[in-house]
Amino acid sequence: MYSVIVVPPACAHPDGRITIASGESLTFGRRETPDGLTIAHEGVPRIAGNITAQHDFWLLTNRSTDQTYVVENPEGAGEHIKVAPGRVNAPIAFEFSRVVLPAAGDLLTFDVWAPRQIFAGPETHELPGSATTPAFTLDRTKRYFAVLAALCEPRLRGEPHAPTPAVDHLVRRLRPTWPTVNRSSVYWNIDYLALKLRVRPRPDTAEPGHRANGKKETLASLALRFDLVREDDLIVLASPAYEGCR
Repeated sequence: MYSVIVVPPACAHPDGRITIASGESLTFGRRETPDGLTIAHEGVPRIAGNITAQHDFWLLTNRSTDQTYVVENPEGAGEHIKVAPGRVNAPIAFEFSRVVLPAAGDLLTFDVWAPRQIFAGPETHELPGSATTPAFTLDRTKRYFAVLAALCEPRLRGEPHAPTPAVDHLVRRLRPTWPTVNRSSVYWNIDYLALKLRVRPRPDTAEPGHRANGKKETLASLALRFDLVREDDLIVLASPAYEGCR
């Protein structure tokens, strides 16, 4: 039974995908091989690397002598793993991965899927003592969460390096479900989120003259890094049933 699926560049049909069973390896590079992945570009080494399936993850070997490969998480917030030249069996744990190969001025990509990941069930352990305090407390029915979702939306839509939206863009994006939104209300909610998620000191503890710069970027990065906002949460930007004061 396969455990990893490799999707070649420009693969438009399921029959073009390559499946690898646990313990098996796939060689990729410019050289054509019957059982490998051929990437026909003069900037790709003849044997560029190997992918080895390991149950619910995979290993990447970089056989280039001078180029670092990058493995991106297309569903993440810019998360990536760098695999240095000559690195053997670097473990890759993303469920969906995009391998990026620098090649003579171009950036070539192909995808690798590891769909057999296993997660523990929501079991509760009856241990004595107080319950664990949640790391983050967010109410998805409040307007501050809609602001946070709008901040994260470009990267959740598949642009991991997109800049955080400007306030005017946020106002336009939020208006369909929040007709009275304006710049002041967006700024208020950003400040409220900064306090709630503790990305800056409270006013009564801040040092004199301290300025918290880049709040929008910090909030978006924190939310995406810890999955506080997921793609499914973007429904709050389109649902007329969304309510809340803050």
